[in-house]
Amino acid sequence: MFQKGEYVIYGNNGICCVEEIGIPVGTPMGRSGREYYTLTPVFGAGIIYAPIDTKVFMRPILTKEQAEHLIRQIPSIQEEDFEGQDVRALSEKYKGCLDTHQCEDLVKLIKTVYMKEKSMVEQGKKLAKTEQEYGKLAKELLHREFSLALGIPYEEVEAYITEQIKTLRK
Repeated sequence: MFQKGEYVIYGNNGICCVEEIGIPVGTPMGRSGREYYTLTPVFGAGIIYAPIDTKVFMRPILTKEQAEHLIRQIPSIQEEDFEGQDVRALSEKYKGCLDTHQCEDLVKLIKTVYMKEKSMVEQGKKLAKTEQEYGKLAKELLHREFSLALGIPYEEVEAYITEQIKTLRK
């Protein structure tokens, strides 16, 4: 069970803060007598009422130590080889990476799209819009979580990661 004030990944809503835990008073859900998490999206608006026993994916965000460990692992995380697959098949693969809600899979997706884009540019071609969008979304999700876990502004995450990886290579 999560605690009040804890940050969690809630399904495809991204990072949310657990504001309350209990029977929501003054809402239609309150009549059911079930306990709910009252969640506030950190990078969005609104309120989400999620039953304590929800089937929607929920996990705590990374701790600072876990985020730092993952950043150190980035150079060794291998991108996928999706060469020769059509856009629809690639889209399904990329969606599968997002659907695990695991940061390692986001890193893999980001690296895969980056390497594919680099290869396409070398061939004088452009990366498909779908792939660009999946890469952008994966990067956004990962950087948001790193921002909260590391306690640094979102805008500084990419530079922080780059600096940490440079330090490892010395």
